[in-house]
Amino acid sequence: MQEPTFQDILLAQKQIRPYLARTPLHSYPALNDLLGTTVYVKHENYQPVGAFKVRGGVNLISQLSSEERARGVISASTGNHGQSVAYASRLFGVKAIIIVPEQANPGKVAAMRGMGAEVIHYGANFDEAREHCEEMARQHGYRYIHSGNEPLLIAGVGTYALEMLEEQPGLQVIFVPVGGGSGASGVCLVAKTINPAIRVIGVQAEASPAAYTSWRQRNLVSAPNHTAAEGLATGTAFELPQAILRPRLDEFLLVSEQEIKQATLWMLERAHTLSEGAGAAALAGAYKLRAQLQNQRVSIVCSGANASLESLRQVLAI
Repeated sequence: MQEPTFQDILLAQKQIRPYLARTPLHSYPALNDLLGTTVYVKHENYQPVGAFKVRGGVNLISQLSSEERARGVISASTGNHGQSVAYASRLFGVKAIIIVPEQANPGKVAAMRGMGAEVIHYGANFDEAREHCEEMARQHGYRYIHSGNEPLLIAGVGTYALEMLEEQPGLQVIFVPVGGGSGASGVCLVAKTINPAIRVIGVQAEASPAAYTSWRQRNLVSAPNHTAAEGLATGTAFELPQAILRPRLDEFLLVSEQEIKQATLWMLERAHTLSEGAGAAALAGAYKLRAQLQNQRVSIVCSGANASLESLRQVLAI
């Protein structure tokens, strides 16, 4: 696989512009007080599917060949990637099949079906769903869309980092949540091209640390996958994002389930915004490093808003 370039991200920005609006970058006094510095929230939770992944889906599916469109696409997802594929497939008239774990977020499943995708439940977790998806792709000839190992996906999601630095070119630190790593890869490619001094810090759930452990060991590994934050719930690392992150990511943090819940509550209380667990993880990471952030211009990526009602009940109960 070829790593996407900064030029690919510029092309992706042009490709998706007719279909997706820019998302806001806002600063909130109450969050500034919490972290002790100026912090900007990139609201990817305002996307039409409630998450950043849609940028990659539109960029990739808009560029499928006629033969690939005729075959149809298939992908595995805990929800947000699947919604991205479903949304873009509907835009461009492509049949989409999404494989989700048996206990997938029902709201995300309903959204995928509402956008015309066929949704199949399989397996106890994302990795079992992904393996079944790959077997179906081999058997039926569908165009398989991996959630991380796709240059056009990474180029597409990288466009939100372009927007951040166009609006606030003085940013010094960017915290970004990491599941498979496509979003963090896009941020690294943009930030390190525009200003190598910008620190990019990845944040992953300690209950699902595959990408973190792989980055630390500089080798692809599997790890337990038990986080309740669906967007962070991957048990294996992905080759392409890891190849991009190894030389570019400045730091990688793990946060606990309790820290993710607390950050979700802070997003509600202090930024008046709904965030799913993955979307609040960047705030959890920034809070963990708040002593290092004084007098710096910081941004956190709120990657998604697709929280289940049950997860919100748990957050409000803390």
